[in-house]
Amino acid sequence: MNILVTDGLAQAAVSQLTEAGFNVLSVKVAQAQLKEYINAKNIEGIISRSTYIENEIVDECPQLKFIAVIGDHKILDSVARTEKNGIQMITASASASRSVAELVFAHLLGGSRYLHHANRTMPLEGDMSFKDLRNFYAGGIELKDKTLGIIGLGKVGHEVAKIALGFGMKVIATDPNVAESNVQLEIQEQTVNIKLETVSLEEVLKNSDVVSVSVSTQKTALLGAKEIAMMKPEAGIINISNGKAIDEEALIAALEEAKLKFAGLDTFENEPTPAIKLLMNERISLTPHIGSLTGVATENAGEQIAKDIISKFHGKSGMDFFK
Repeated sequence: MNILVTDGLAQAAVSQLTEAGFNVLSVKVAQAQLKEYINAKNIEGIISRSTYIENEIVDECPQLKFIAVIGDHKILDSVARTEKNGIQMITASASASRSVAELVFAHLLGGSRYLHHANRTMPLEGDMSFKDLRNFYAGGIELKDKTLGIIGLGKVGHEVAKIALGFGMKVIATDPNVAESNVQLEIQEQTVNIKLETVSLEEVLKNSDVVSVSVSTQKTALLGAKEIAMMKPEAGIINISNGKAIDEEALIAALEEAKLKFAGLDTFENEPTPAIKLLMNERISLTPHIGSLTGVATENAGEQIAKDIISKFHGKSGMDFFK
């Protein structure tokens, strides 16, 4: 089976696939020539991190058996259409849970001490207005004893909870599919189990100093003007998981009217062209959907995807390869 790796794969994963009998082609193909290349080389599987897989490829490359995604499904025109065409989706989302959770706290720490704003202003005014800027950025918050509300208690939500507890924060969470959960903290070779009971969305919004959103695909906004109005005026909100989870217009209005203190966004409703009002708002810390794209997460995801491909498509002898 010929597999096209469009934009990089950990060498360990490439070795796994090659040793299992797959022909791995690590080639950067221009988007306009991708369909022709896939058909000309009889590519039956694609592993992609950022190369966009258009519906045209899904529809007009009949030999394709799978598309493996390192990162986010948004590189696909349509997941449903892919599956309808009999093409299997292979992902390794769990391998990036910690990386995503750490980015939540990168935004949270930055927002709580105005770092995203200071990093814009200091290069321009730091030499002339140092004392004024020092006064302007004074009064940041400490995370200890603050309440973090988690919306969505999946793998990422659990990792966010672990980090928050390590900071000495109180953690509350809401998830319609989880009544209670066990959060395991590993501290100096000891494991501490903390029981976490979920509450309603309204309770999370009203009682949290910071809200972290970690939900899967949303067709409509989970947090609109009504929900944001329930939050504390000094609260922050972090969305790393899904751009459609928050009504962006409502978020901008709340920030401009000082009904929220700050926001951190890694995902956007319109990618790869986020709304200019979001990009220009000085109360928002911004990253370009990089939550799952650390070196370690990418390597782990690649190796997990390689195992899944071998298991499903039997390069040598399926799972016997790992025995």
